[in-house]
Amino acid sequence: MENKHNPTSHTSHTWSELPLDLLNLVFERLSFANFRRAKSVCSSWYSASIQVVPKKHIHWLICFPRDNNNNSCTLLNPEEKDKVYKTQDFGEEFTKSVCRATHGSWLLMGDRWCDLYIVNLFTHDWISLPPADLLWKDYALRHASQRTISTYRVRYKPYVGRNIRDPVFWIDEKTKDYVVLWGLMDWCVFYCKKGDTCWNQIPKTSDCFHMVYKDHKLYFLNKTGSFKIFDFCGDIPQQTFEWSVKVERSQFGPPPPSNPWKVIATKLVVTVTGKVLKVEEMRGARPRTWSFRVFEVYSSEFLKKKERLINSLGDESMLLDQGITVLANDTGGFIRNTIYFSASHGNNTNDIYIFNLETQKTEPLHTLDSYSSSVQFYGAQWFVPSFKH
Repeated sequence: MENKHNPTSHTSHTWSELPLDLLNLVFERLSFANFRRAKSVCSSWYSASIQVVPKKHIHWLICFPRDNNNNSCTLLNPEEKDKVYKTQDFGEEFTKSVCRATHGSWLLMGDRWCDLYIVNLFTHDWISLPPADLLWKDYALRHASQRTISTYRVRYKPYVGRNIRDPVFWIDEKTKDYVVLWGLMDWCVFYCKKGDTCWNQIPKTSDCFHMVYKDHKLYFLNKTGSFKIFDFCGDIPQQTFEWSVKVERSQFGPPPPSNPWKVIATKLVVTVTGKVLKVEEMRGARPRTWSFRVFEVYSSEFLKKKERLINSLGDESMLLDQGITVLANDTGGFIRNTIYFSASHGNNTNDIYIFNLETQKTEPLHTLDSYSSSVQFYGAQWFVPSFKH
């Protein structure tokens, strides 16, 4: 008896028998969400995904729960306008902490007692960092009388986490090598790397005002306008550049009566090409009115010259809170020549805004509008989801 070919059976198996070269071409073009879906289809697709370097991922938003009984976060992907992702339960300790910075799929978390840790959004890998209690004792001994130290221990120690300035970090997804940095009030910047059991000082980094860490370099600005670059490629950070930039003093007090705009923050931003920008955020007399001034203060062709006002970011978008720019053409959902920034307005959950440098107009990030009624969160940050095979 002749065996007949079953077309239905043949068709049902062809998707798992595609040539490896063809699967590689498909995987290379998939978005983050579709990549993760595709790799779980079958064992052959998973094997193919391991050999592929995914395309550069766009920034997502992580929204933190407002309810302390809710230990999971909401993730929003600009490529998927009507979709919401929920993380797994992070546990009670997570709800008592605040996200201080992001890198890839990792969060730097800290509580009011200055306990810091790093956690991965997708794998829940957890890295505890050295305690900072002894640093506060050293700070008190250096800057206060014994009477003040006693008062500090009773009144202020429970809230020392508020005095951590501009924490930043970097972590390698595969090796878990990391470096975490933060400024301690007006004293100096501390850092620790993988394997360290205590925090290390970076000399001559007093009055930390803002920092950015990118490509193994720390960009540091203090309140008096001292701008420095430290290289972290070796075992000990090395200062490679120093210059002075103007820091508007009005942000430390009331604005001049004749000026309707008040500078409320000065931040550093590192562009895609490695230029360093100084960004002044200004708030107007009317509620929810902002403006920005952007200056170039460092580049390979612009060493130790007078800072230059720039009016356009070109094809880049600025993520002010992350201290970076991204290519708007390569990242879905981002508008060129705009600044994405956050602002706190009491119970308002839609606290991320977009400032267009060309039109000089501000509007809320509409990505959050459709979720504000169903998803209650107290803040949001950008992050870049990364893969773990």
